[in-house]
Amino acid sequence: MSSGLWGLVNNAGVCVNFGDAELSLMSNFRGCMEVNFFGTLSVTKSFLPLLRHNKGRIVNISSPAGDQPFPCLAAYGASKAALNLFTNTLRHELDPWGVQVSTILPSSYRTGRSSNQAYWDQQHKQLLQSLSPALLDEYGEDYMTETKDLFHSYARQASTDLSPVVQAIVQALLEPRPQPQYFAGPGVGLMYFIHSYCPFSLSNWLLQRLFVKKKLKPRALRKEGLELNLNLLNNNNNEEKLQ
Repeated sequence: MSSGLWGLVNNAGVCVNFGDAELSLMSNFRGCMEVNFFGTLSVTKSFLPLLRHNKGRIVNISSPAGDQPFPCLAAYGASKAALNLFTNTLRHELDPWGVQVSTILPSSYRTGRSSNQAYWDQQHKQLLQSLSPALLDEYGEDYMTETKDLFHSYARQASTDLSPVVQAIVQALLEPRPQPQYFAGPGVGLMYFIHSYCPFSLSNWLLQRLFVKKKLKPRALRKEGLELNLNLLNNNNNEEKLQ
């Protein structure tokens, strides 16, 4: 029986903040990338010699946001996309060594920071203070506050039962022939089926309607709509006068 490291599970992940890509601070992108991608990369490279020696297993916890364009999650999704590509590349490179590599793709779960409303309120306050006056005016504080409140609502509805994720990790570690991907939780498999095989319009509609149900448009677009309606009203009045 061989000694040393046989299995590695990279579970660390963080969403620093959420919001439109243009409104997301560069520190948000860097924070997500540092933990979700570079953290996993660093740990994996450190232990690869032991894993190769023992023909072990690597299990990376990723997210559907790394494969699909979830609105307001560009920073988080980009870091998970990098992780997914790294994991898939690693799977090919380590196959000759007998090392099996799997990705776990969980549905939405309520974990520590995701349910910490005080943290998200502080991040939101920092965002408002960091944006330029022009950008804040074009999007509107109410537009960004609605996004924050929607994510709070989404997080509160998320499941606290992590057993599907734990079960997927155990399977990836112990099955004789582990799968490249494991969908952990309700709806993930269906989401990937729709994303892969259905028209883009349907996939895009579901992401927009089921994930973040935005009601407000950015303030500048609301002004444009109001001006357009006023112009149409004036034109109609003028036409009535001519008649």
